[in-house]
Amino acid sequence: MDVHSKAVRSKNMRAIRSKNTKPELLVRWLLHTQGFRFRLHARKLPGTPDIVLKKYNAVIFVHGCFWHGHNCHLFSMPKTRTEFWSKKINDNRRRDKLAYKQLISNGWRVLYIWECALQGRKKLNQVRLTDTIEEWLMTEEFSAEISYLGVTTLN
Repeated sequence: MDVHSKAVRSKNMRAIRSKNTKPELLVRWLLHTQGFRFRLHARKLPGTPDIVLKKYNAVIFVHGCFWHGHNCHLFSMPKTRTEFWSKKINDNRRRDKLAYKQLISNGWRVLYIWECALQGRKKLNQVRLTDTIEEWLMTEEFSAEISYLGVTTLN
């Protein structure tokens, strides 16, 4: 059973944004302070990346650990309506994989930055995070993810 009434739950859910979230604003600010220029929310690209760095042929997704089912301390499956949430999160993961494959096949490089790298008790410090993003942009690696554990190269 939900601890909130339907009206309160509906109000809370409406307040959750998909664009211009605090983690996304932080990444944009870090990139901008380092002199990187970028476009936001390119709707013509698969998955509508949060940040597009055309000069580096790279896109960045800033993913919320809950909404994309990241295996970290910030994610736990809700105890109520588990079937609904499981389906929703699995659908998000499926769409993420499809967008990733399409971006890679179109020659884009993809970086995922997880919310746990930016917020919470295990977050990376801003200098380390900025250096990690900049290093990845300067390499030829096609894809990677940054979490509270640091950077991991994807296949």
